[in-house]
Amino acid sequence: MLHLDSFRLFMDTGISVYISIIVIWNLIVFFLYGLDKTKSKGEGRRISERTLLVTAFLLGGLGAFLGMHLFHHKTKHRIFIILIPVSIFVNILTIILFIS
Repeated sequence: MLHLDSFRLFMDTGISVYISIIVIWNLIVFFLYGLDKTKSKGEGRRISERTLLVTAFLLGGLGAFLGMHLFHHKTKHRIFIILIPVSIFVNILTIILFIS
């Protein structure tokens, strides 16, 4: 259970800044998937699969996962089906190691 003292320590240490950055980054990654889905239906330069995957592994796994499923984008590509959940696991592990 989260105690008030733990929450104060969390806020005082500046970790909240890092969480805000991660949330903003995940929103950017989410919109990258939406943008690529839009571009896949029309004209314009697409975002490479490599870029989409790298952004997921750079702490954007949750945004990538949500973008994939909400925009129905890359959901049939085996590499995305496997690597996006792996990226979420790596993201969580990275955050835990960073905090501790």
